[in-house]
Amino acid sequence: MTTVTNIEPTHLPPQKTWLTIVGRWCRRQPLGAFSGGMLIVILLVAVFAEYVSPYDPELNDFAAMLTPPGADFILGTDQFGRDVLSRIIYGAQTALFVGFTAAFFGSTIGLILGVSSAYLGGVFDLVFQRIMDVFMAFPSIIIALAIVATFGSGTHNVILAITIPMIPNCARVVRSSALQVREIPYVDAARSLGFSHIRIIMRHMAPNVMAPYLIMFTSFLGQAILAEASLSYLGLGVQEPTPAWGLMLQGGAEEYAESAIWVAIFPGLAITLAVFAFNIFGDAVRDTLDPRLRSQ
Repeated sequence: MTTVTNIEPTHLPPQKTWLTIVGRWCRRQPLGAFSGGMLIVILLVAVFAEYVSPYDPELNDFAAMLTPPGADFILGTDQFGRDVLSRIIYGAQTALFVGFTAAFFGSTIGLILGVSSAYLGGVFDLVFQRIMDVFMAFPSIIIALAIVATFGSGTHNVILAITIPMIPNCARVVRSSALQVREIPYVDAARSLGFSHIRIIMRHMAPNVMAPYLIMFTSFLGQAILAEASLSYLGLGVQEPTPAWGLMLQGGAEEYAESAIWVAIFPGLAITLAVFAFNIFGDAVRDTLDPRLRSQ
């Protein structure tokens, strides 16, 4: 006679949801979570600037020139009677657009070139690294100034000027990781199967160096915003009447430093907070993705 035994069902551990993962990351990286919250606020303000801004950022009110902060103008007005708060809100659009675009293209092009250099090796790798050495020998702001001076000012030229100096830095970091990936057997297996170099680079090697890529991308965001503000401050970036934080500094930092300090101090504070948030968030991403820094 067969005896049937009751087998208790095995209780599998609950699957981690994205909320659980985010919550655990916030507990491990409180500063990163705080900076991420700041970035979300800046992003929302930039996206919904039309609804958040109290005034038209390009509207001149000559009867209210250099009005100090008060009930009507929370952060005061500039030398043309434009609301400082509205220009800061719309300036977030310019900063984030330039920052994300330059960081994305600089990191992505650096990723492709770095992986290609590590995979191909030989003469290509030697020549490519010497070219990168030449670019890295010059400060980034000098290269950006040379590009803007050659092609002229404007948003698109500013993005190009910020993107190019980023490429060598990302390519170097990605190449060091790709050299290790190149020695893994599945790369040799892909070669033996007759896959093209482009497929091996883009499909088999690039996805395995995404951690340094993401780290460089997040760190480049703050650098790009600061570079855009620097170029605009020098009069080589975004031009009037487009709202831009660096341009607002350029218009009020010197002439109105004593009589209307709010014209320069609030745009400078916006730049400081945005760059601080991106840098701290980038450090948190690095600590999370880098196995040498990851907390056990």
